[in-house]
Amino acid sequence: MADQIPNEPSPAPKPFRATAHYYETLMYAAYYAPRGRLRLYMVASELAHRYLYPTDLVVGIIGAEGSGKSTLIKGLFPGLELTNDDDGVNLQPTPIYHFSPDNYFAPHTFHVDVRYESAFKQRFEIVEAITKAVSHGRRVVIEHFDLIYDALGYNAQILFGIGEEIIVSRPNVFGPFPAAIKAVVDKTIKYRLMAHSAEDITAMVLERDYNYRMPIHHSDVKHGFVLNFPTKPEIDLNELEAKVREIVKQDLPIVSEGEEGILVGESAIPCTGPRTHVQRTGQIKNFRLVKKFSYHPISKEYMLIGIVGPREQAGYDQLSRDIDA
Repeated sequence: MADQIPNEPSPAPKPFRATAHYYETLMYAAYYAPRGRLRLYMVASELAHRYLYPTDLVVGIIGAEGSGKSTLIKGLFPGLELTNDDDGVNLQPTPIYHFSPDNYFAPHTFHVDVRYESAFKQRFEIVEAITKAVSHGRRVVIEHFDLIYDALGYNAQILFGIGEEIIVSRPNVFGPFPAAIKAVVDKTIKYRLMAHSAEDITAMVLERDYNYRMPIHHSDVKHGFVLNFPTKPEIDLNELEAKVREIVKQDLPIVSEGEEGILVGESAIPCTGPRTHVQRTGQIKNFRLVKKFSYHPISKEYMLIGIVGPREQAGYDQLSRDIDA
């Protein structure tokens, strides 16, 4: 101990890093992006439990308008105040611009909608605010992360993209990069919008003409939807398909009616995801029903499957049974 200098202070401890000696092996995970606010909350809660670390300071959210980004964020971070102007009124300035590391009561998690903020701030101001908060150990959830990535100069620690699926990725220096995820979710969101509209129209016809009242258990399938029944319905599926196609053919407008419903033409339909729809029924392409009820032997339910869009198989689909038969 002869080399020890008397009264020399001990070196400062290195910041704790949960992943300092751990190499992340997650390339990406994909989940169906459910329609409806409550189902999306449940999936987001599961994603937070599985993939978010307390050390994640830069969280990127990517997706088109109306894809459910805000709902996804609320499910990932319950209680987080969002700062975008979805309702046409924003009464408080974005808190991140007033962040001071000396303020003991400053928030530990901030939300920034880059598209919204770009209407009021220069790009460098947004970057400076994000970098300042992150450098002082604050988490920033960045909506439309693809719009700020180049100016920011570094990737998010975790990326969430939402289109027809929710894509979760932990990028490294080789990617994936925000533009690649953006290209995927922008390509697939149209199928989610079509499927959601077709799902709600089918549910409306089931209640109107067959006395099957909601809620029936809803779930998801590639380019489509699944309605689950506890007993096998006595329904002519060709007739049901024809009735839904007739509504599609009429090219009726689909508009939000508050937070709990939509209007298809003049028909009101309960819906907790009113923004996640096509604008007119005529935008639903190639709607068809699988012409038999599939039985699930474990849940003991009968599944009515509706499909939209073109037939295609790629990637994970090649491992699954072709349901569009």
